Amino acid sequence: MSELQIDRHDGGIVIATINRPARMNAIDRNLIASFEALFDRLDADREARVLILTGAGRAFCAGADLKSDFVESAGPEESLASQLRLARLMERIANLRQPVIAAVNGAAAGGGFAFTLAADIRIAGRSAHFSIANARLGLSAGECGISWLLPRLIGLSRAFELMLTGRKFDAEEAERIGYVVRTVADDVLLDTALETARLIAANAPFGVAMTKDVVRRNLETASMQAAIALEARTQLLCGGSGDFREVVSAFLEKRPPDFTRSG
Repeated sequence: MSELQIDRHDGGIVIATINRPARMNAIDRNLIASFEALFDRLDADREARVLILTGAGRAFCAGADLKSDFVESAGPEESLASQLRLARLMERIANLRQPVIAAVNGAAAGGGFAFTLAADIRIAGRSAHFSIANARLGLSAGECGISWLLPRLIGLSRAFELMLTGRKFDAEEAERIGYVVRTVADDVLLDTALETARLIAANAPFGVAMTKDVVRRNLETASMQAAIALEARTQLLCGGSGDFREVVSAFLEKRPPDFTRSG
């Protein structure tokens, strides 16, 4: 049984399901390797338009598997290498050409929380609950990009409160503070994520990819002036793309655009 189940849907939608339900989808080295292989494939896959990330069973991902080789006793160099290997998965989610939707069911804790945070869009089932409990375990709550991304998403004070207390917060609170965009019943969670994915996949592939790229890059831009300069260059690239030419042709011919013509 694969630790990461991959399913493809029409329209270039890929669903990756973390598939270790007996361990609440906790992270081990094999799961990390499976994610690395998936991201390698997606980097080269021009047909894949949107990635949905979810978990099998009653959890999204409960963090590191404390009974696995991922947290085995090791020297500082090996431990650092393992930590960076996990953290780079979050970088790769952020840098994927495809938008990533986290469909969160049950627990998303520690590294599992980081997976949801790295995603571009988060949708929660009513069973979803989140925590960054590292400080309660004698560890830093700042890992896998959490200390950089979370304050930018929900504000510094809220981020500090969640990271320093390590308390759980549920789907309702997550929606209220803007962490997730929507909370739905668990039995329609995946359908809701697919509905959002289809809306994205119906748009121009290059425009979608460049929208994600410019937003992610401008998170690190120091000024509005620099952000606008990057936006202008991005728009120039989009305006010269086959996708834009196909939209213009479709408008003049009074038909829906067919982006397979522009690829």
